Amino acid sequence: MSEKVTIIGAGLVGSLLSIYLSRKGYDVEIYERRGDMRKEKAAAGRSINLALSDRGIKALEEVGIMETIKPICIPMHGRFIHKPDNTTAYQAYGKQGQFINSVSRGELNKRLMDVAEENGVAIYFNHACEVIDWQENQITFERSPGDTASTLHFDLLFGADGAFSAARLQHQIQHNRFDYNQYYIDFGYKELNIPAGKDGNFEMEKNALHIWPRGNFMLIALPNIDGSFTCTLFFPFEGEPSFSSLDTKQKVADFFAGTFADAHALMPGLEEDFFINPTSSLVTVKCFPWVREDKFSLIGDAAHAIVPFFGQGMNCGFEDCSVLNALIDKHRRKWKNILDEFQATRKPDADAIADLALNNFVEMRDKVGNETFLLQKKIEAAFSEKYPGKWIPAYSQVTFSPHIRYSEALNSSKKQEEIMNQVMAVPGIENKWESREVEELILRKLSGENEQLGMRN
Repeated sequence: MSEKVTIIGAGLVGSLLSIYLSRKGYDVEIYERRGDMRKEKAAAGRSINLALSDRGIKALEEVGIMETIKPICIPMHGRFIHKPDNTTAYQAYGKQGQFINSVSRGELNKRLMDVAEENGVAIYFNHACEVIDWQENQITFERSPGDTASTLHFDLLFGADGAFSAARLQHQIQHNRFDYNQYYIDFGYKELNIPAGKDGNFEMEKNALHIWPRGNFMLIALPNIDGSFTCTLFFPFEGEPSFSSLDTKQKVADFFAGTFADAHALMPGLEEDFFINPTSSLVTVKCFPWVREDKFSLIGDAAHAIVPFFGQGMNCGFEDCSVLNALIDKHRRKWKNILDEFQATRKPDADAIADLALNNFVEMRDKVGNETFLLQKKIEAAFSEKYPGKWIPAYSQVTFSPHIRYSEALNSSKKQEEIMNQVMAVPGIENKWESREVEELILRKLSGENEQLGMRN
């Protein structure tokens, strides 16, 4: 049994993993290529907010730190939809009392690093992983300019260094049967800002995720504890309109005034932010294998980067840590068994949430402002309220049901969608959606399935 653990990457997952392991009694060290964000100013346009939901909360609660995170969270109970005609609609995420939380990635990461160090974890900054020697179990790090490279021995190593993982690359190039798929969508994102109003007041509804769906693109806004909103424009790279076509401040101003009128009125720094903040890409990464014998595993985005449209990237990575923690106990610290089962369990779920996230992009940008779609969600919510043992909406399975695996949620969501396509094709559904006829139709379709749609009795 190795008592020392080395982690590459002090991001969200690496920091949380170190807390789990240090509390198991392991001697944990983290090596991070960047400087200490707690001492450096964040780069403009890089403080994108995240949606912390039940899977991530479960992990934070397991290590007893959720209470320290709550002060930087803002509950969001639903989507506040801003339509092109300047009307709005509200769609609750789940049942009464169910919500996701807006949280700053940077602030959350800082708090996790603080807790890690309080638990005895040593974090070494400005150490970029350059080479891993798998025969000698050694890592060579490039240090800050002027410093010589350093090499250290490891016993048990985790690659938690994100979507563009150096640890994964070293694993890949020295593995003769490594499967790797990297998929970029034709959309990028740019962070923008709605500042707080007078006296720090929120200029829009505080406890909601705001979304401006526009068919081929969308703008979203998440609240911050200082009264501002972090906005993200998801937009094509090329075409009309696109990031490439909005090449002057006047074009940006005109486009936002005509397309996102109510948001534009609240964005005094729009033109400057648009050209100062970077345009970033959106990538899905699937790979296999994640592990090497009893000495290495990828984890978090390094193993399974996904697009952000289900708000599950961080939550999935945190759930990785929770699953791994349970396997340590199950296999009594026998790391070959732990890592093999970790990979076998999490790989199908990681692939599933990657697919769900891509599918949800279409839903968010195309459907959430559509009256037929909103009616479908009302029907699902009403049926679920009456028959909670027979139907949990797909969003709730992913977001509010950590006891349901992502792979189960993907399979059941496909079956649910087949049923709802038939329901929505009922003539006059808009007038009879609450009728016994519709209820019985859903019950008949469900009774024809060999398994319940992601439900628990």
